[in-house]
Amino acid sequence: MLKVGLLGAGRIGQVHAVNIAGHPGSTLVAVSDVNAEAAQALAAKYDAKAASSEEIIANPDIDAVLIASSTDTHSDLIEKATAAGKAVLCEKPVDLSLERAKACLAAVSKTGQPVMIGFNRRFDPNFGALRSAAHAGEIGKAELLSVTSFDPAPPPVSYIKVSGGLFRDMMIHDFDMANFIMDSAPVSVRAVGSSIVDPAIGEAGDVDTAVVTLTYADGRIAVIKNSRRAVYGYDQRVELLGSEGLLTAANMLENTVSKSTVAGVSSAKPTYFFLERYMPAYAAEWDAFVTALAEGRPMPVTLEDGVAALAMAEAATKSAKMGEAVDLATL
Repeated sequence: MLKVGLLGAGRIGQVHAVNIAGHPGSTLVAVSDVNAEAAQALAAKYDAKAASSEEIIANPDIDAVLIASSTDTHSDLIEKATAAGKAVLCEKPVDLSLERAKACLAAVSKTGQPVMIGFNRRFDPNFGALRSAAHAGEIGKAELLSVTSFDPAPPPVSYIKVSGGLFRDMMIHDFDMANFIMDSAPVSVRAVGSSIVDPAIGEAGDVDTAVVTLTYADGRIAVIKNSRRAVYGYDQRVELLGSEGLLTAANMLENTVSKSTVAGVSSAKPTYFFLERYMPAYAAEWDAFVTALAEGRPMPVTLEDGVAALAMAEAATKSAKMGEAVDLATL
């Protein structure tokens, strides 16, 4: 039985707690959070104990930690946990700084400890099926990828100010998805972004609407579209055009009922937000982590994957400011 310490008792920490406690191969034994009351409440719910992050990492009876704390703590906690002999699953991103993330990768590589980065969308069954079909050659050579990711409403500006910006916070999922489907990183990134949803987001130095074009060494292209506002729900779609056909992963809808009348055809809206859309993916992600440890296999999403996605986010941030493409090799 894998004994797990959870670092972070916020919204995403609570999602992970459900999966850790509900998995037959793991048990939640300790929870930490900067808000002691939140840690106490979540720990009590699963018959665990509240403790500091330092105490959890130092505890020799704890086998693994799941890091769901604020982004600015990720690299430090990854390094401390692996140095203490723990396996780690850390929420994205590795860090807000690419340089710091690279230093974390170098430090962790010396420990030999397994680290998985929480790009949960890789474990969505629809996106996984699309990738499998593409890699099986069902549409020939992949040529053009389109990833759409629209949130139903923007987060508070207070969050925007500490998030690292749309490219590091939101689109980083889509950068990883592009790497996952295309099976390689691009050579250049070109981004354009603007603040048209909420002027306060622009005043905070961020954008809320963006399009990024990725160019690959063999000529393939990927286009990623992000918006902080889609009033009809959480819009999550992937489309891959190949030399012999097209693969599409459509939205998950609130229900599968459609209505056809003389006035037209209508159906339900997409599920409203990520908790509804990706709960099965979070469960599958945790199962993959536990299984990899139990069977001694490599992690399905590595720290290197996390650094690669962050490099693309860094390039997109620079490109949007400069108005020109950025070569990843220059970062």
